[in-house]
Amino acid sequence: MKYMAMYDWMETVRNTNQWLGASARALTSYPATAAMPNPMLDWVRAWGEVTERSFSRMTVKPDWDIAHFTNAKGQDRLVEPRVVMARDFGDLLHFHIPGRKKKRHKVLLAAPMSGHYATLLRSTVLSLLPDCEVYITDWHNARDIPVSAGKFDVEDYTLYLTDFMRELGPETHVVAVCQPVPLALAATAYLAEENPDAQPASLTLIGGPVDPDANPTDVTDFGHSVSMGQLHETMIQRVGFKYKGVGRKVYPGLLQLSSFISMNLEKHATAFGDQIARVARDEAGDHDKHNVFYDEYLAVMDMTAEFYLSTVERIFKEREIARNCFTVNGKKVDISKITDVAVKIVEGENDDISGPGQCLAALDLLTGLPDTKKASHLEPGAGHYGIFAGRKWRENIRPLVIDFMASNARTTSTDAANSNTAA
Repeated sequence: MKYMAMYDWMETVRNTNQWLGASARALTSYPATAAMPNPMLDWVRAWGEVTERSFSRMTVKPDWDIAHFTNAKGQDRLVEPRVVMARDFGDLLHFHIPGRKKKRHKVLLAAPMSGHYATLLRSTVLSLLPDCEVYITDWHNARDIPVSAGKFDVEDYTLYLTDFMRELGPETHVVAVCQPVPLALAATAYLAEENPDAQPASLTLIGGPVDPDANPTDVTDFGHSVSMGQLHETMIQRVGFKYKGVGRKVYPGLLQLSSFISMNLEKHATAFGDQIARVARDEAGDHDKHNVFYDEYLAVMDMTAEFYLSTVERIFKEREIARNCFTVNGKKVDISKITDVAVKIVEGENDDISGPGQCLAALDLLTGLPDTKKASHLEPGAGHYGIFAGRKWRENIRPLVIDFMASNARTTSTDAANSNTAA
């Protein structure tokens, strides 16, 4: 019960701060306060508005908010997110474009399960829609999954990816971003032996910890500084009675968020201070730069305890992927068995989450893959977020990824007939 009490205490603190913000905003917004021209009231109102918004976002899954996009012909196309495969811990989601013939490139985005929702890749999805059929792994918040659904660890994550790859077929191009990079590599190797015809056409691995020791950062080196027992005692809690997953052991999203913020505390404090000043001066908007970023950044999800702990132990401490000794259901997954899936590595020069070299280590493990099917790109001046979103992604990296897909496509007769015939 001690783990459940801690979970409920954190939720109580969040609720209290949200209530304090709402109360400050309401009390300073009465018409009577207009008769008291005190600038302090404007600052209290602004603090309340920013505080209420921030703490309310922490337990809400953001909407995809992709209603349409503009194609190369300047035409608006509607977008309908559709669930292709529904599973307990995550769905396979397709961004369907009504009235458009199937695009040649079928892309599966393997989204991270590292505290944020898959909507973190919203801009990545939007940038790929004009040229690709886009699918994504839409992971569920562990607090909302009943204990009866069972466990979910790194092996289960890998098997989910293999099921999604089988569903989409061998012409699929998998793009894995950050945390799922080593598991996407393992899933492809698993299929290479178990179901070779279901392997994807290509793998694009973006900023992930294949070998965390290749270029350690504060984030990836964390696993070496604490024991698994310490992690279990300090990081794991049980979901409280408020949610469907009551009793499930999780690594809470609120705890992960506190770690994210502490890494750049001064930067975040300045950002919120500036936003309060803008609200006080009536210069802020509902969709201004601050709110757009923090509405997503503050929205966090719980991970199952077994997924978090097995990731730290097997990917970071034991380096099972880096040493090519990862197992799934007791069977070794041999990465050298990948022989005809093209692999491209994308890293950022200034990535402080997964440093340059950590992802590139995948190419050394692919001893059965010809050099002609290996590629890599190091984006100058790019941080972690910049290699899959933002200007550097749109202008420099995305075109390279699209060209890589085109060069390694497995086209069928149907694909050839439909390829780019409708925008």
